[in-house]
Amino acid sequence: MKKDVYQKVTDKIIADLEQGELTWLKPWSAGNMEGRITKPLRHNGMPYNGINVLMLWGAAVESGYLSPYWMTFKQAKELDAHVKKGERGNLVVYANTITKTEEQDDGSEEERKIPFMKGYTVFNVEQIEGLPEHYYAKPEPVIDPAERIEHSDAFFAATGADIRHGGNSAHYTGATDHVQMPVFESFRSPEAYYATLAHELTHWTKHKSRLDRDFGRKTWGDEGYAREELVAELGAAFLCADLALKPEPGSDHAAYIQSWLKVLKDDKRAIFAAAAHAQRAADFLHGLQPLIDEEPAKEGVAA
Repeated sequence: MKKDVYQKVTDKIIADLEQGELTWLKPWSAGNMEGRITKPLRHNGMPYNGINVLMLWGAAVESGYLSPYWMTFKQAKELDAHVKKGERGNLVVYANTITKTEEQDDGSEEERKIPFMKGYTVFNVEQIEGLPEHYYAKPEPVIDPAERIEHSDAFFAATGADIRHGGNSAHYTGATDHVQMPVFESFRSPEAYYATLAHELTHWTKHKSRLDRDFGRKTWGDEGYAREELVAELGAAFLCADLALKPEPGSDHAAYIQSWLKVLKDDKRAIFAAAAHAQRAADFLHGLQPLIDEEPAKEGVAA
């Protein structure tokens, strides 16, 4: 590819942060997005995950697309449809590993896994003509608020996390392995409460008995702290999309933006790693749900 994929995606998110915008909150604040916000969907209805969610959310906002469906030129052609003349596609990435067998000095053979990532182009269905009618259907309306709250309560309760209420700060404490939340009534909206809880439960997944995630944090505000906060931010956004909740920017985002910018500018792969960790956290929390809950689609994870 002409331009490094990692650098291209990182540059886009850095540009948003320098404007004081959070890429993962854009879909909810954009006037063009009517109805329920969902993860971007492949042509077969399976959701994209990880970094591709951020990339396609951003592309939809910039171009004003309402449909969550995306597909390749070839997939459109297989459905007897065609991309409109002059339309430009958007980048998505696929990461995986290949296994290579190498001969050692002693004549033995050893398998080595080599990670790779490739980019490919997809088009929103609004850029395509001739598709079956269901691709052009308007997004479903937002579900009833009371029903949404009940669904969210059930989701978070099923995690089995120790969630305590009281005080005026929301945080996860590793020493006691519990999430501390202000009382429900102190939040400006039910959605603000659940979005904050999603953020803290993403932190909760880092415990050694769960995903054992550690970025080497030593002091408040250092690079390890900034990386973990970025994971929690993205994890909360992914969970909010899954639960039809509207995430809201916290009062501390302005302080975090500078530390996130430093991490992203120093490491072009940082946002890919953060999105991968966030997706694993969201998948872990989904995995704690009753069996009737559908397991999120898996895809290659960028590191």
